[in-house]
Amino acid sequence: MSTKDFSKKHSPDRKVNEELAGAVKARAKDEELPCAVAFSIAEEMNVPPEEVGFTLDALDIRLVKCQLGLFGYKPIKRIVKPAENVAPDIEKAIRRSLANGRLACAEAWRIADRYGLRKMEVSSACEALGIKISACQLGSF
Repeated sequence: MSTKDFSKKHSPDRKVNEELAGAVKARAKDEELPCAVAFSIAEEMNVPPEEVGFTLDALDIRLVKCQLGLFGYKPIKRIVKPAENVAPDIEKAIRRSLANGRLACAEAWRIADRYGLRKMEVSSACEALGIKISACQLGSF
């Protein structure tokens, strides 16, 4: 069991969807579930990603391998590195999408999709620009 009780982030009145919990447990390994797998479960079960994140927290299963490279990699935790350069159109798209000086995870994904980039290329651009990514779609941060 992990050393952190993730369920404490949520109201004790909130209940776990047992069918979703079963899907999460079936795909988790060593009490961990990669971000991409969590999104796959959300799509398969037709639930919002945040519901999968809540279920992970309630089951004390650690979310790993953030698709933006921000957390969940061993042994260094985060693997994203600042881009050597950021194309002006990408910088403009990022800056246009900021809320309170930060780029929401979902916006990073949209930019990646719109410009045909890997998700980590967008987070790498943000690192180079000194922009933090916020509002994980799974509720991790």
